Amino acid sequence: MDQVRVGLVVPSSNVTVETELPAILGRHPSATFSFHGSRMRMARVSPEQLAAMNAQRERCVLELGDADPDVILYGCLVALMSVGPGEHQRVEGLIAEQLATGGSQAKVRSSAGALVEGLRAIPAQRIAIVTPYLKPLAEKVVAYLEAEGFEVVDWRALEVEDNREVGCIPGARVMAAARSLELGRADALVISACVQMPSLPLIDLAEQEFGLPVVSAASAGAYSILRSAGLSLELRGAGSLLRRDAPQPSGGLTR
Repeated sequence: MDQVRVGLVVPSSNVTVETELPAILGRHPSATFSFHGSRMRMARVSPEQLAAMNAQRERCVLELGDADPDVILYGCLVALMSVGPGEHQRVEGLIAEQLATGGSQAKVRSSAGALVEGLRAIPAQRIAIVTPYLKPLAEKVVAYLEAEGFEVVDWRALEVEDNREVGCIPGARVMAAARSLELGRADALVISACVQMPSLPLIDLAEQEFGLPVVSAASAGAYSILRSAGLSLELRGAGSLLRRDAPQPSGGLTR
């Protein structure tokens, strides 16, 4: 059985990514996963605190490199998308370069890049989005995804600035926001464009209700980790993105 060691770079106030990713990947039929986190200080989802948090990236990567991970996920979507188009590619490259300097060959992923990767895999061209952010940050997420070639047909911002509160947003509120979206032209729904906003219990329910592929930052992150490890994508309870055959990198990871 494959054993995959996952390093997570997360905001200090985030509690959801370390809950939902293990829950999703723990359902894998032929691999086991361990999760190892390093934290960047951030309590409020504001441009100032996001910038200060991003400045702590190198320390976190250095710490995680000591754990010899197979893959590292930079687990804050808006921290990268708020900087501007293409930021996930730049940061993933910088992290890979830093790891290589220390002799690590860990694969590098980010929540921002994983969402783009997952939406392309569906494949989706026109998307609708629910975010927890204040509207100015939500607008940057929309612009980022449009720069990646998607048409955002509708979106909602729940306008929660305290990241600790984001982790407590009730599923009923998220579903209400999704129901208010104009989904007639959408190819897919992003039920949570944030790894801190809980989404896992909602994905299958939303797919059944709306008749669309539904993804979240968490399910897309799991998808990207599986692809980086060359593992099967056949999982249950996390939406159609994780119930599909897709081209896999050659070879798997064994520990």
